[in-house]
Amino acid sequence: MLCGCSVILNSRIFLWHKLHNMTRLFTPLQIRTITLKNRIVVSPMCQYSAEDGFANDWHLVHLGSRAVGGAGLVFTEATAVSPEGRISPHDLGLWNDEQIEPLKRITQFIEKQGGVPGVQLAHAGRKSSVTEPWNGDKLIPVSEGGWKTLAPSPIAFSDEKDTPLELTIDEIKRIVADFKAAAKRALAAGFKIIEIHGAHGYLVNEFLSPLSNKRTDQYGGSFENNTRFLLEIIEAIRSEWPVEYPLFLRISASDWVDGGWSLEDSVRLAGMVKNKGVDLIDCSSGGVVSYAKINAKPNYQVPFAEAVRKAGILTGAVGIIVSAEQAEEILTNGQADLIFMARELLRDPYFPLRAARELGYDEIAWPVQYERAKRKK
Repeated sequence: MLCGCSVILNSRIFLWHKLHNMTRLFTPLQIRTITLKNRIVVSPMCQYSAEDGFANDWHLVHLGSRAVGGAGLVFTEATAVSPEGRISPHDLGLWNDEQIEPLKRITQFIEKQGGVPGVQLAHAGRKSSVTEPWNGDKLIPVSEGGWKTLAPSPIAFSDEKDTPLELTIDEIKRIVADFKAAAKRALAAGFKIIEIHGAHGYLVNEFLSPLSNKRTDQYGGSFENNTRFLLEIIEAIRSEWPVEYPLFLRISASDWVDGGWSLEDSVRLAGMVKNKGVDLIDCSSGGVVSYAKINAKPNYQVPFAEAVRKAGILTGAVGIIVSAEQAEEILTNGQADLIFMARELLRDPYFPLRAARELGYDEIAWPVQYERAKRKK
């Protein structure tokens, strides 16, 4: 918690920036050779609207409108590296070359708006083969078009979900290869940033957490073994991903359960992945077990980003960040380097344009087609 003096000082800094038409939120950030025009990121948000993994008009309009709205970095939803890695049958995918072209149309549009296109690569593990949320997030049996789920250990997420098959060593190696192949396709599709999904109880998170990983081989039983799968994925992706392009990692910085993955583990992991070529850690939390008690409120995950950042790596803050002043304060306080926004950008695709006005930043570029609405007269 900030002391009173810190609050007063940060408020004065915030006011000074506003008076001088400067904001942290709209200060560009260069990571490797990629420059983000501002610190607002469209967080990966599943749309459950693809067919056979293919992007379509919904994805173009959904992601394109947020690029038009001024976000500096626009991420796709969790994009599966294999068919069985999907959460639902309607997730995006990058497991075959035919899926590249529809995504290329989207990345080109995002770049034309001055945004940077990013893709989140994922495998859902034991939380896969379910219906869309609006259809109940229910298990889809194999007999009804679903598929058998996979995980580090044969432990179901909940009583309502499937008990997964324990992955063999050969299957683990195949999934690592799937991430590598998907990274190569992501490059061909025009993406400039990859984020590995290592959060929210999906496969990478399942390996990291001792609550879901009960293995006794080289992939479980210790911090070093639990992190091995992730480190192999990072190495595999970096072998295909250009050195000049950034690589992000989303983690659940805490399981919110005693005996689970902790913030201390996350800080330790940060130093390891930085040395492997990860440039930024996107700090979310929870999702690996159904019984965690999480008091979600504005900024509740920001301390995770702040603590991990102190390990010497860039971080992104995410979770109930809904206002320009809130985002600006997080950056001014040095708690994170990027602001990942989800639901607020669903409510308002043009949040960056509105935020610039609220912060008194007049230099933000509007699409030329919208310029006549920039100033109210």
